[in-house]
Amino acid sequence: MRPGARIQAAAEVLEDIFSRHQPAATALQDWGKRHRFAGSGDRAAIGTLVYDVLRRRLSLEAQMGSAAPRALALAAAPKALGLSPADVASACDSGPHAPAPLSDEERARLEAGVPADAAPNVAADIPDWIRPFFERAFGDRVIAEGRAMAERAPIDLRANTLKAARDKVVTALVKLDASPTWLAPYGVRIPAPEGPARSPHVEAEAAHGKGWFEVQDEGSQIAAALTGAAPRQQVLDLCAGAGGKTLALAAAMQNSGQIYAYDSDKGQLRPIFERLQRAGARNVQVLDGGDKDALEALGPRFDVVLVDAPCSGSGTWRRKPDAKWRLKPEALATRIEEQREVLSLASGLVKPGGRLVYVTCSVLPQENVDQVAWFLGRSEGFEILPYGDVWRSTIGGEPPASADGSAETLLLTPASHGTDGFFVASFKRAR
Repeated sequence: MRPGARIQAAAEVLEDIFSRHQPAATALQDWGKRHRFAGSGDRAAIGTLVYDVLRRRLSLEAQMGSAAPRALALAAAPKALGLSPADVASACDSGPHAPAPLSDEERARLEAGVPADAAPNVAADIPDWIRPFFERAFGDRVIAEGRAMAERAPIDLRANTLKAARDKVVTALVKLDASPTWLAPYGVRIPAPEGPARSPHVEAEAAHGKGWFEVQDEGSQIAAALTGAAPRQQVLDLCAGAGGKTLALAAAMQNSGQIYAYDSDKGQLRPIFERLQRAGARNVQVLDGGDKDALEALGPRFDVVLVDAPCSGSGTWRRKPDAKWRLKPEALATRIEEQREVLSLASGLVKPGGRLVYVTCSVLPQENVDQVAWFLGRSEGFEILPYGDVWRSTIGGEPPASADGSAETLLLTPASHGTDGFFVASFKRAR
């Protein structure tokens, strides 16, 4: 497909997303089924263009003076497809499958870029109702933080030290420009692709099949490391999902002690079994998903309880940009209640002297520092552990500054740390 046809296809997919409220992945899959002639390279380029639009939807609207799918696809095409504005204009004059030729106004707007006087939420590409929450977290850095969350994300991997050292993984993936991560001690990063280039399918690599690494964002790796899980301990991963942090804990514990992995959604938990086998993790007991009675029957036995709480997912907007526009206030309120429920459940499972580690992949204060204040206000016997002290005793070295300026809890962000958005708070049960 020529560039013009790819732009037109992206506009059609965006129309489905906007008018039918479809998730981007579903809309792209449906388009592919209707257009089976499109090759894998074409589908990848169209997907890249669609996701780039969703990452920067508001600023592209401001640039083009229109929210129409055509206008947004045109505005995103230079960066997404590696074209100049003149190339985009030429692509729209090149055949029956291309968009209609650009108007004089479209040409001018394409050349001009985003207006310098765009409103803060527009420049940051975040919904306006979210802007006050970003201001609470980031102060005068709202635009910088928002723009970083509107960029493409790299692929981060965690070397599975049960089977391979990080250097070995980097060497195995050198053809993909792999390099060690900045903060996570076992992390490996493959840079985000530019233009129409595709991200590599790292799970097709032999090293993945051998269990040498798992795909895991650097922020998630840091959160797991800050639990301080160590050999011979009793550890609970309370919201285990597909098991990414469970696997990191197993490696940190060197396959000794015991990890219990639980999730209220058995469907989310299902992939963990194959991942445990591939990774060689042998100290994990997977509880039946949703069996809360069996979980509570374990009692306060755990040295570490990790709560990777259900949240808005605002920290992952680089990877799931359509979720940024689908999030609604009522959904956020529901997540906040769920977080309080799981924190209350977790607090009864920590033994005296043990730790509860609360994690979200969110940057919103309501899900982070506000929940910490709520928990401390109702949970006798728990105290906050300053994240800097925890960092020095687990990861080692001097910790980075939290993106929100806190000395007690850690907020990681794309702009400040190059990670997804992650929040980590550590509590100790004194009695």
